[in-house]
Amino acid sequence: MSSSNQTQFPAGESAPRKSWLVVGGGVMGLKIARDLNARGQDVTIAEAAPKFGGLTSAWKLSSGSDNQEVTWDRYYHVTLLSDSKLREQLAEIGLEKEIDWVETKTGFYSGGKLLSMSNTAEFLRFPPLSMIERLRLGGTIFYASKIKNWRRLEGLSVEKWLRRWSGNGAFEKVWLPLLKAKLGEAYKQTSAAFIWAHTARMYKARRSGAKKEMFGYVPGGYARILDRWTSDLSEKGVRLLAGHPVQSIRKVDDGSTMLEVDFGDGRVETFDNVVSTIASPLIARSCEELTQDEKQKLEAIRYLGVVCASMLLKKSISPYYVTNITDTWVPLTAVIEMSTIVNPETQLDGNHLVYLPKYLPDDHEGLNESDEDYQEKCLSTLEKMYDHFSRDNVLDFKVARAKYVAALATIDYSTRLPPIVTSVPGFYALNSAHILEGNLNVNETITLGEDKLSQEVWPNFLSRCNEVAKSNSSDLVASA
Repeated sequence: MSSSNQTQFPAGESAPRKSWLVVGGGVMGLKIARDLNARGQDVTIAEAAPKFGGLTSAWKLSSGSDNQEVTWDRYYHVTLLSDSKLREQLAEIGLEKEIDWVETKTGFYSGGKLLSMSNTAEFLRFPPLSMIERLRLGGTIFYASKIKNWRRLEGLSVEKWLRRWSGNGAFEKVWLPLLKAKLGEAYKQTSAAFIWAHTARMYKARRSGAKKEMFGYVPGGYARILDRWTSDLSEKGVRLLAGHPVQSIRKVDDGSTMLEVDFGDGRVETFDNVVSTIASPLIARSCEELTQDEKQKLEAIRYLGVVCASMLLKKSISPYYVTNITDTWVPLTAVIEMSTIVNPETQLDGNHLVYLPKYLPDDHEGLNESDEDYQEKCLSTLEKMYDHFSRDNVLDFKVARAKYVAALATIDYSTRLPPIVTSVPGFYALNSAHILEGNLNVNETITLGEDKLSQEVWPNFLSRCNEVAKSNSSDLVASA
């Protein structure tokens, strides 16, 4: 139990047991549900999709052998050695010791050629850049990894900051194509904190001493992690509701402090508290009783969306886990060869898994491109990039898309964030948009859920409980 609980209530007394609904069954929601349950609360978690997991959910790909299927993540995920909170969660459900750690390589597609950039020597030979440009680029990455006061970077555009430190040559040849591939034209409104967050995370991926990038995965992928995690929550008494999209949240009109939640199809329930972890614009639409200022702040947050193909192949196409792309004609953000990390024989039925993502602003029409069109675009692109690539080796090709993936770190982003503790008593808006000191990944999401629950949600709940207790005591005295 948290120290806040002990300071708010007399010795020997615990926080009152109340009913909580957590909206959203991604890793943020699962973490918050777990921590509330550990605090002795009555917890329900509702997920709109048929299965829990959100962006970490899995699906099946046909492996082409006797109607066999491969189950793996819909979007690409790895675990870093430095992902302490994720590893703690995996340890709690008995999976951390099973992580397979693999040394990875990084590639670049530049000037129509595939180039390796997996170590210092290769970096110093990187053909697109002059020696001075390479040194300035390397110096920028090293400097960014050492910055502690990231907030001052929020006031600078990423373009202005990178041009200052890397120079125009390295910016035009490397940074600008990468920014456009990841952010599109939204890079113009993005702060320098964006590049700091990405650099800091990748530096943490390297072992001190060996200086190797070590990525890991749990055998069975997130399908296995989520199955174990949700089973563990259920055994602890957490109520799990899949296929329960929240239509609306409002105060009960009877003078109580309860919140009424409408799940649609006549499914209406009441809870003492609701924590919504879904995308900020969706939170604004779900609770009409929020103030206009709260709604405006929630709706003003811009997101990156993604169209991401999972392609199962008979043969590998690349030795690199990630191939970054600087040639602007390529309509992909990167090529991710997951089978450079995940064991093809034991996990993929002897095949190879490649992800083909394209990140786009949440209002971009490309997010609505048909699966067939995106598939043809990807396959024709790969035929130009890789001489040895053949469509005949493609066993299955599936396209996933999400409109709200990561909040865009725009200029002075942290100063415009909506509050977690809302004006509606008992209603909390806590999602990945509140990640400020990192980029979106599972470890950061779990860390944020744990920290903000302890620092903001739980103290506010205890304060409200104390106010009710004092009010009841006053009423008793008055009636006596």
